[in-house]
Amino acid sequence: MTVPSDIEIAQGAKLRPIIEIAEKLGIGPEELELYGNYKAKVSNKVWDRVKDNPDGKLILVTAITPTPAGEGKTTTTVGLAQGLEKLGQKVSFAVREPSLGPSFGMKGGAAGGGYSQVVPMEDINLHFTGDFHAITTAHNLISAMLDNSLQQGNELNIDPRRIVWKRVLDLNDRALRYVVVGLGGRPNGVPRESGFDITVASEVMAILCLSTSLMDLKERVSRIVVAYTYDGKPVTAGDIGAAGSAAVILKDAIKPNIVQTLEGTPGFIHGGPFANIAHGCNSIQATRLGMKLSDYFITEAGFGADLGAEKFLDIKCRLGGLKPSAVVIVATVRALKMHGGLKKTELAREDLAALEKGMTNLEKHIENVNAFGLPAVVAINRFPTDTEEELTLIEERCNRLGASVALSEVWEKGGEGGMELGRKVMEACEKPSSFRFLYDVSLTPKEKIEKIARELYGAASVAYTDQAEKDLAQVSELGKNDLLVCMAKTQYSLSDDPTLLGRPEGFTVTVREVRLSAGAGFLVVVTGAIMTMPGLPKKPAALSIDIDENGRITGLF
Repeated sequence: MTVPSDIEIAQGAKLRPIIEIAEKLGIGPEELELYGNYKAKVSNKVWDRVKDNPDGKLILVTAITPTPAGEGKTTTTVGLAQGLEKLGQKVSFAVREPSLGPSFGMKGGAAGGGYSQVVPMEDINLHFTGDFHAITTAHNLISAMLDNSLQQGNELNIDPRRIVWKRVLDLNDRALRYVVVGLGGRPNGVPRESGFDITVASEVMAILCLSTSLMDLKERVSRIVVAYTYDGKPVTAGDIGAAGSAAVILKDAIKPNIVQTLEGTPGFIHGGPFANIAHGCNSIQATRLGMKLSDYFITEAGFGADLGAEKFLDIKCRLGGLKPSAVVIVATVRALKMHGGLKKTELAREDLAALEKGMTNLEKHIENVNAFGLPAVVAINRFPTDTEEELTLIEERCNRLGASVALSEVWEKGGEGGMELGRKVMEACEKPSSFRFLYDVSLTPKEKIEKIARELYGAASVAYTDQAEKDLAQVSELGKNDLLVCMAKTQYSLSDDPTLLGRPEGFTVTVREVRLSAGAGFLVVVTGAIMTMPGLPKKPAALSIDIDENGRITGLF
């Protein structure tokens, strides 16, 4: 039997009007701003009405360290929500908005898969409700006003060599990483070196996702450091007068978007910062709202628990006043065998020795979740090649660490395939938990960095380049030592070396530089080679994407 592609499954689904989906959560038609029949923004009036409601149980979905074999985190998030609804629970979920860069590049779309998808899938993976365009425009407005300040007499005494604010674009385009702007003579600006980042790496994206209101967003934008003066003083977006205009551009983007799954379960899709170079979570606004409207609210964080989950727990929960009840760690037998040393071409055969070796990666992530005082549930995203012996081995090892285990068959069976996982999650939510942050804000930046590197990654030590030392000294001079830490690290290893799979030990994490994101409220700590403007692969997904005369899209995922 030929299994339909994700886009074929999504296109064959019968969607219900979004007004009906919103009614499941008690959101009235007058509280929606419709974008067609199947997607809408939720009015600010809803939060004002429900903010005093008790919070539902907050469940975070994370994963083991990703491999090319795939784990299926978003699919599990969607399938778990559908499974809980089948169990008679009032449930909603939130995931991040996909970036056009990966959608047309190598990764593809990000709306779940199989029979656990959010729809309308094409809209979600393309322009959706325009949030990313608004973020791109707001960011680039700040860039334009910064260059205009230079052109119009430079009253702020900005040093053109110390401008730290680039431009952004929501596409993968390596040719724009390093550019020269202002060429063509005096009327066309001040010549200087600059570059582009991808939109999801913008501090404006992080701010949108961490803001609790439009006024909070405006205040955070005003604190963005865009440049330094000739005598080393910071220049902010507020100093160049850009905060108000940027907030106007973002006035609709800050409102959460509501959609549905293939089975009609309500979900929010809002914001989309990368987890390897940003904090990797959907918006605080969507999460807080979903918790007030549901008995169980599920959300995901990008990549493995060392990246997205750590930032969700240490950054987002701290800033949003959130308290999770349980964490789901998604794993596959295939990926664990890859962590155990097997090549991608060998993953279909049973190999208990490789699985045993690769289990160390999952065990470390379970330990990390427990370090935050939270119960862990392991979701084994089942593949047809998995054997009973392999599945039993995983269950036994997880139980030894106090983590419950459930098979997840949500890709093939939708909500029905997530009911077992749903039951285990409900049980975990009733267990006593003592949620705590990994570090205290009063620690120095180095102490915060080293606590994460040693305790979560398993590093033996942390080394700092001369540039990183200079950056940290400047952070201290600016009085920003109390900011949180956002680690920029490869997603493919617990270490900062993508070739070290499994559970590496005895390694040193090298901090190359530290970037100030004063508006977002954290320091971006760059380790390894982190690319903030990806390039396209030799055969990008864009080569396979097409549309016919009836408007039917093919190849999107």
